[in-house]
Amino acid sequence: ILTDEGYAKAESILGVEDLFNAADPWTISSEGVDPAVLRLLDANLDRAREGLRVAEDWARFGLDHRDLVEGLKDLRQQLGRCHLPCYRQARHTATDSAAGLAHPAQQQRSDATVVAANCARAQEALRVLEEFGRSCDPELARVAEHCRYRLYDLETRLLADQSRRQRLAAERLYLITSPVPQLLAVVEQALQAGVKLVQHRSKLTDDLPRYQEAVALRDLCAAHGALFIVNDRVDLALAVEADGVHLGQGDLPPAQARRLLGPDHLIGRSTHAPEQLQQAMADGCDYAGVGPLQATPTKPGREPVGLDYLRQAAQIATIPHYAIGGVDAQLLPALLEAGGPHCRVAVVRAVMEAADPAAAARQLLELLADG
Repeated sequence: ILTDEGYAKAESILGVEDLFNAADPWTISSEGVDPAVLRLLDANLDRAREGLRVAEDWARFGLDHRDLVEGLKDLRQQLGRCHLPCYRQARHTATDSAAGLAHPAQQQRSDATVVAANCARAQEALRVLEEFGRSCDPELARVAEHCRYRLYDLETRLLADQSRRQRLAAERLYLITSPVPQLLAVVEQALQAGVKLVQHRSKLTDDLPRYQEAVALRDLCAAHGALFIVNDRVDLALAVEADGVHLGQGDLPPAQARRLLGPDHLIGRSTHAPEQLQQAMADGCDYAGVGPLQATPTKPGREPVGLDYLRQAAQIATIPHYAIGGVDAQLLPALLEAGGPHCRVAVVRAVMEAADPAAAARQLLELLADG
């Protein structure tokens, strides 16, 4: 199967017609085949490949997920090998009464809708290829059927992956729990105030109570439409069906966490210097913590990095990054100045130990929105 670069090079040497004759392992005769069927197969091959290309480019540029890119590219190239010269030669767009026909709803699509619509477009085209290809091109029908079922699986992963990462990108306030009395009640108040991103950081040493606490928090987050992240423990994140895991510098390497979690879960990484942030991005992490900005009892003995690192992170980060370490409403103006107007923050005590957790969370959200 030719890569895009290989295809372009071969096309420049052989020309389109010779390229297809050389690349295709089978040929069919168009003799006796209704020209309308040939045009129909050509149009649906184009339609399926175009839909796959939209999904592939979103997986590449929007999600940066290589395995999804490779899967979609493989389907597109399989169909490319089936797009024989006799189909292309039958093309006659000047007589197509539906050419250029569009619907007003196409002008109002979100990114998620665009991807879903193009997956559906490709699936519908593949079904047409199956039905009409059986009589004149059985190999095309076989490939189309295989691609259609494979695309169902890829679409599920593509849209789930997109949903979590898009939701993460929209959140500027990250609540990290601490072992306070009435933990669930405190987190619920924050969720009711509008928090949509929560990390379970537990000091419990026994797995069973830690698991039970995580399940209760996960259910709370799900009820309020919030993302739920587990600190440190990949096994616990899988057990409670969390949205992802947050890893410290001494935890499991992100590549191993990704292998266990799969491509659809979020992976965060604590970073304390620009080189660690660069490594987190290279490792495919979905977001990073930047800090601690100030000394904090949450991480006793950890040397604070101050605002300089936040300024550097704002310049180099290509993934969402959250300033952490003593963050509260009083510090927020300085963070917004150092990290830019779209600065994201992670808080612990500012909400978890507040006299009114809902009011504290609401104030932070409003300051971030105004900033």
